[in-house]
Amino acid sequence: MYDTIADLPLTVEAVTLDRVERETPAFTRATTVVSLSGAGETGRGEDVTYEAVHHDALQEHETETPEGEAFDLAGEYTLAEFSTVLDETDLWPVDDPAREAFQQYRRWGFEAAALDLALRQAGETLADRLDRTLDPVRFVVSSRLPEGDTSRVETLLSRYPDAEFKLDPTTDWPDETFDYLADTAAVRVLDLKGHYEGTDVDQAPDPGLYERVFETFPDATVEDPAVTDATRDVVADHADRVAWDAPIHGLDDVLDTPFDVRWLNVKPSRFGTLESLFETLDWAFEHDVALYGGGQFELSVGRGQIQELAGLFYPAGPNDVAPGSYNDPELPEEPPKSPISPPEDHIGFGL
Repeated sequence: MYDTIADLPLTVEAVTLDRVERETPAFTRATTVVSLSGAGETGRGEDVTYEAVHHDALQEHETETPEGEAFDLAGEYTLAEFSTVLDETDLWPVDDPAREAFQQYRRWGFEAAALDLALRQAGETLADRLDRTLDPVRFVVSSRLPEGDTSRVETLLSRYPDAEFKLDPTTDWPDETFDYLADTAAVRVLDLKGHYEGTDVDQAPDPGLYERVFETFPDATVEDPAVTDATRDVVADHADRVAWDAPIHGLDDVLDTPFDVRWLNVKPSRFGTLESLFETLDWAFEHDVALYGGGQFELSVGRGQIQELAGLFYPAGPNDVAPGSYNDPELPEEPPKSPISPPEDHIGFGL
């Protein structure tokens, strides 16, 4: 599929960066919108790096750069040629990323903006280019439930009884939490967070927790268990519904998983480049891997872009791409309902 978009012509005349910020139930989220302008059009992408200080540093750098442009990327390219230029561009000119994954997150912001701009300059959508249908997108609502507090789930179900969920079980969930959630029959994905280190969401591998999750939710997809000597047997027993997310940054990571891949949570920002993303999607379709989409608290155009990719490639999956209002500290009185319908008037990349 990448070959289908690689030769799209692209004219870049200017780069601008805009910091955005929003409160979520757990923290203040900041991202940077990357805008590439040229030939009367503007394409946008979103750098979803998690540490706000990195976005602050980028803004300060742009302000201090002559003519207020942090990156000189002007030129005439194909999309593939522009990606090659990014290979040679220091996208971290004033600080170093706190985590290696942030390299991919920022790169994705530029790649997505380039795709959006190229499609707009061509007067096309990604669906047009790939000759695919953009279908309505089923979504689940993601939440952590600190200490097993189910009040947010209860509130949402009272307002939207058909809501579906992606939840992050932890060792501090009491029995009552498991029992209540099982009774709702609304949990579609459980994320064990077994591949995070040094973050606020780390969950140490725990065979007892893993067994409880698999047994309590027999029809749910279970994401990112840590496979250790202690957990290997329980994970192996349920390998047909194990999904991978955090360790996946490209096809090599998919091929390096401890069990045959049956499910993948596709978070485009983890891949960094369009080429890596589409290479992995091609492989997944060839090997009949079940796919669903995920996000990273995108605040702006990035959310519409992960929704569009879901609509093109895995619309019926339990996609963690819910509208942004679900990330507000207070749930909306009338929550948006799944599925998300594609807009009638649409061009470029992103719903």
